[in-house]
Amino acid sequence: MGYAMSRLEIESDLCDAGKGYYGVGSSSSSSHRSSERLGDLDHEISQVTKLKSCPHGRFSRQVPGRHQLPVSTVRMLAGRESNFSGRGGRFSSADRCHILSRYLPVKGPWLVDQMDSRAYVSQFSTDGSLFIAGFQGSHIRIYNVEKGWKVQKDILAKSLRWTVTDTSLSPDQRNLVYASMSPIVHIVDVGSGTAESHANVTEIHDGLDFSSEEDGGYSFGIFSVKFSTDGRELVAGSSDDSIYVYDLEANRVSLRTVAHTSDVNTVCFADESGHLILSGGDDNLCKVWDRRCFIGRDKPAGVLVGHLEGVTFIDSRGDGRYFISNGKDQTIKLWDIRKMSSTVPARNEVHRNYEWDYRWMDYPSEARDLKHPYDQSVSTYKGHSVLRTLIRCYFSPAHSTGQKYIYTGSNDSSVYIYDLESGDKAAVLKHHSSPVRDCNWHPHYPTLISSSWDGDLVKWEFPGSGEPPIMSKKRVRRRHFYY
Repeated sequence: MGYAMSRLEIESDLCDAGKGYYGVGSSSSSSHRSSERLGDLDHEISQVTKLKSCPHGRFSRQVPGRHQLPVSTVRMLAGRESNFSGRGGRFSSADRCHILSRYLPVKGPWLVDQMDSRAYVSQFSTDGSLFIAGFQGSHIRIYNVEKGWKVQKDILAKSLRWTVTDTSLSPDQRNLVYASMSPIVHIVDVGSGTAESHANVTEIHDGLDFSSEEDGGYSFGIFSVKFSTDGRELVAGSSDDSIYVYDLEANRVSLRTVAHTSDVNTVCFADESGHLILSGGDDNLCKVWDRRCFIGRDKPAGVLVGHLEGVTFIDSRGDGRYFISNGKDQTIKLWDIRKMSSTVPARNEVHRNYEWDYRWMDYPSEARDLKHPYDQSVSTYKGHSVLRTLIRCYFSPAHSTGQKYIYTGSNDSSVYIYDLESGDKAAVLKHHSSPVRDCNWHPHYPTLISSSWDGDLVKWEFPGSGEPPIMSKKRVRRRHFYY
């Protein structure tokens, strides 16, 4: 038994080494870096990521000179059975992440749904049991993941302007809010027994009005909306350069802050406490807001500079320290909140000798190598394209990967997965024929859903449950103006 296990471990190590660390779909290369690496590999986030996604040290010390290679799954299973790490025959969370993070959701795709309008929003619920997709054609669908992706609720949005720009599910998963290019956000009872939820026909979609008499009738749009961690408030970013806080119990706007000098495209919470709010806007800035200090109206707790163009989306690591942002300068940036400045540098603008509009023009080639002189970011990731729409990016799940990856949609119809520490492309998922605005990784399983302007929702998995079915032919659609 001992000999057989040793032989199996050696053969598995050789197999893993030959196959490569990133598995199927990898475009990683030691000689080619698609991103700027962390300036200092001893940076705290690098160390924390390793602690959360690296196996017990005893596994890697067994073969001298091999400790930098990924430890084989067979070796770890054998070690667990013999209680090699002294954990009573159990894997630690880091051991689990080390194994699961090697099996990226790159198999497929399998078609989940196909609509006649552009998909703008893709979101798993916190526990992964539900999936929400929002489309330009007024439809929002909630799928029951645990029941074979059955449509649990088909919502026909009320008073939709342009498209569903964002949705947010309450912490108790009982209510869903949806926003569009309107100051009114609507709320739907997800827990009701009604499968077809047509606004004010089969169900009432209460309207939450974010406007005020001071606006003088000016109509603005909501780009981003999020439930607070206790489910009592909504935080929103709007096209009137402001952040709003809506008190659901009082049914009114409790706070409005002019947060940026241009559209606020994205807002999110920095951690579970709900005290820190992150925002990004078309003024190229990321800002940090402390709700405990909101009395200082329009004054952020700090500013982070580095993007050369507008910020389209922000995702927090959930630790109150690190977050990532997608930018129209075709980069994702990793930030450390502790590096923020109290004010914007006097000369924040970078000299440009070109004019462009991301909605219908390619990013100028002469701008791709520009760097902000006061860049405060920890790392920069390049390779995807952020054009035509507010494309979103995320950290990979903590439970299954230790957040060692960053992934994003792209205008080139693909999904990009980057290694957080090295900046390499771990995988590029290709299927869609139009921009992928949003994509979401299941919080526990190696499953990723990508949604595109071609109307397709598709599922990527590892290892998958068989060969992917033959995809139906793409429908021919009229061209639309981009927003």
